Amino acid sequence: MQGNFPQSDSWLPHRVSYGETDAMNVVYYAEYFHLFERSRNAWLRERNLSYRTIEERGIFLPVREANCRYRSPLRYDDLIYIRVGVQEWRRASILFVYEIYDETKTKILATGSTQHACVNAEGKPVPTPAWLSALEKCS
Repeated sequence: MQGNFPQSDSWLPHRVSYGETDAMNVVYYAEYFHLFERSRNAWLRERNLSYRTIEERGIFLPVREANCRYRSPLRYDDLIYIRVGVQEWRRASILFVYEIYDETKTKILATGSTQHACVNAEGKPVPTPAWLSALEKCS
């Protein structure tokens, strides 16, 4: 496991479904971003919050930037683990980082990140609320 990964992390187990793969029986590249999204939701839920609640409080978190480094292919029926944490809380954005591991949690198959702007319902940037950044201390 990476030594510089955020301490307040979460792990999401996932069994790769047939529908996530392409004609070569490999997970389609864009599916990795769905895995990242599912793990972010798990991270929030482990801290007793959901995207729905965040939005009900008037904060929206659109993705500003996303990246993924594919190291080894994921295949149908693989059991994988997605690790997620917040790398940085910025004034008006949040940077999530991800690692996807094999079923033994010893081999990293992919890494990535997503940066999310904090905006109001009109799409205008707003400061990251203290109640949101306080989630980092929850584990």
